[in-house]
Amino acid sequence: MWPVFKSYRCIGVGERAGKQTYANLSVSVSDSQICHNGCANREKTENYLQFSKPCTIFVKSNKNTMQHGFIKVGAAVPLVSVADPIHNVNQLISLAHRAAEEGVEVTVFPELCITGYTCGDLFTQQTLLQDAEEAIARFAEATKAYDNVYIIGAPIYVCGALYNCALVLQQGRILGVVPKCYIPNYGEFNERRWFSTGYNLRLEDNIFYAGQSVHIGSYQIFHTGRYAFGVEICEDLWSVTPPSSALALQGAEIIFNLSASDEVTGKHDYLRSLIMQQSARCMAGYVYSSSGYGESTTDLVFAGKTFIAENGAILVEGERFCFDAQLVCSEIDLDKLRMERRGNTTFATAQADLYPKATHIHTAPITEREEGLTRHFPQLPFVPQGAGLDNHCNEVLNIQVAGLAKRLTHIHSSKAVIGISGGLDSTLALLATVRTFDRLQFPRTGIIGVTMPGFGTTDRTYQNALDLMRLLGVTQREISIKDACIQHFKDIEHDIDVHDTTYENSQARERTQLLMDVANRENAIVIGTGDLSELALGWATYNGDHMSMYGMNAGIPKTLVRHLVQWEALNSYDNEVREILLDIVNTPISPELIPAKADGTIKQKTEDLVGPYELHDFFIYHFLRSGYRPKKIYYLACLTFDGLYDKATIKKWLTTFFRRFFQQQFKRSCLPDGPKVGSVSLSPRGDWRMPSDASSASWLSECEDL
Repeated sequence: MWPVFKSYRCIGVGERAGKQTYANLSVSVSDSQICHNGCANREKTENYLQFSKPCTIFVKSNKNTMQHGFIKVGAAVPLVSVADPIHNVNQLISLAHRAAEEGVEVTVFPELCITGYTCGDLFTQQTLLQDAEEAIARFAEATKAYDNVYIIGAPIYVCGALYNCALVLQQGRILGVVPKCYIPNYGEFNERRWFSTGYNLRLEDNIFYAGQSVHIGSYQIFHTGRYAFGVEICEDLWSVTPPSSALALQGAEIIFNLSASDEVTGKHDYLRSLIMQQSARCMAGYVYSSSGYGESTTDLVFAGKTFIAENGAILVEGERFCFDAQLVCSEIDLDKLRMERRGNTTFATAQADLYPKATHIHTAPITEREEGLTRHFPQLPFVPQGAGLDNHCNEVLNIQVAGLAKRLTHIHSSKAVIGISGGLDSTLALLATVRTFDRLQFPRTGIIGVTMPGFGTTDRTYQNALDLMRLLGVTQREISIKDACIQHFKDIEHDIDVHDTTYENSQARERTQLLMDVANRENAIVIGTGDLSELALGWATYNGDHMSMYGMNAGIPKTLVRHLVQWEALNSYDNEVREILLDIVNTPISPELIPAKADGTIKQKTEDLVGPYELHDFFIYHFLRSGYRPKKIYYLACLTFDGLYDKATIKKWLTTFFRRFFQQQFKRSCLPDGPKVGSVSLSPRGDWRMPSDASSASWLSECEDL
């Protein structure tokens, strides 16, 4: 999935997006610390923590409304007042209520947000530490009606040492305390002056904090019943071996990071890349919240950075240098993360002999909420949007060129044969081959373009094919297939007026035979033109256009083929060639195997028969790349294409996709070689190995129930 940046939500201290104020927020809290008797599962929890080895306990959710594997998470940045925990906790409570209303299941706050990160030597003062503990108790009391989880930063004094900690709270309970492992003591950071590392903290007994008996340890995994998450703090992420790596390998699917990262020029981009990389290495969601406005500016400035990432992609990023409190939300896709882990054998290998072992803690069930998605799924997942498109198109073409160049030099040939129809696929194959010959310093005349007009060839595509070959300087051949097909129909006793599968496929096979024989005569290689979308749907004639000596477009879906041809037109050619290429882009997609209309225009339109390629490419991506089941693909397609296709249309073509994908596997099982250009490939030797007779019953049954 390509990174998608969405707008942030920004809420002021005293306002909620114009709907109501929090300035006079009425929260029922006690001035005294709450006791621990509100935990109905206390005995069970404490016994569970006594296990020496990781042990997972799962709890059934009480509803099944938040479907399709999405978990809504949030990163909150309050407006702190340094060394004023009572003021700060009111800020946190306000944001906590907002998160609950937004349907956020787990919300993370910045590092040491209960006191402020920049308290300095005040961290040693009993007054500050006691106020912080009281503030945590107030927060627990104020949020005990919610089953949402909140992660808050606070300093905690334990056994003669002070620790920079994250507290995980739910329904008034402190589920666990996670101390920071790596304590920076370089540059502008002097945390060792006040804090000890929690890496070696191994207490047999719980600590008593804010009126509760609580487990403390740097490696803890929290299980909700539907997913598991872990916590690390600021510098932990920057270390050589981040705790999140060990947590992910032991089951954590989402990592939450409480941070206080100051702003210096260039640091923000580095941090963004670090978060993206760590979420990718862990194959996890990563939610990051850092200190913002309100921290001391004695020497440092804090901008309130927030990120929500998923397996290497930033889903949403908040505003920096914002003078208001922020709550940034998005949805983590657990289904996709789990597929990534299932398919990655190095992930499982890394789990062996892992140390340190994490403590596993279960939460109370979190109510699944029926909330609309805030994250964006692009209509064209194979086509990057914005500035990234130029680099992507150039890279795809370079991959094609490198693959074909190796094949030509290996077989000691400087000639290639391509069937040129005037359509998108053959045009892209021709453009990539021209690039290859230019790179190898082969004459373009070694490219033999063969146009083979048949019964359905229109003047538009025919003329575009001839003009394009002429202008590119390749060798032109024209071989009509009509007479050969007529003879063939006589030989097999087929009525030429019956325009059925036999009628169509005979033409495709005749063309392939001609190309192969021309290649043999010229000591050349036949360049295949079929694309990934056609391979997925089986929209090719077996042993016809299905076959070649090198499939140039085998790894490129139809929607990207269109953009590649357009990109080449706009970036590589002059006005005359550009005009032809752009007309090809705008020509209806068709095999042209059925006679044209009376006015000479294309009668047989592929998308009328098998469905719109923008839908099929959406289906292909999320089925093969994300591993989604039909109901989830349908759900996302309905959201993504709302206003373009109704639900009945999407269901129809989704059913068609799964039916054809399973039925046509036999064609993919014997594909010729061709370059892989993206994360999705159907090569039977690489990414997709499936029996040709695999049953589609489960997938089609689910489609019927949509």
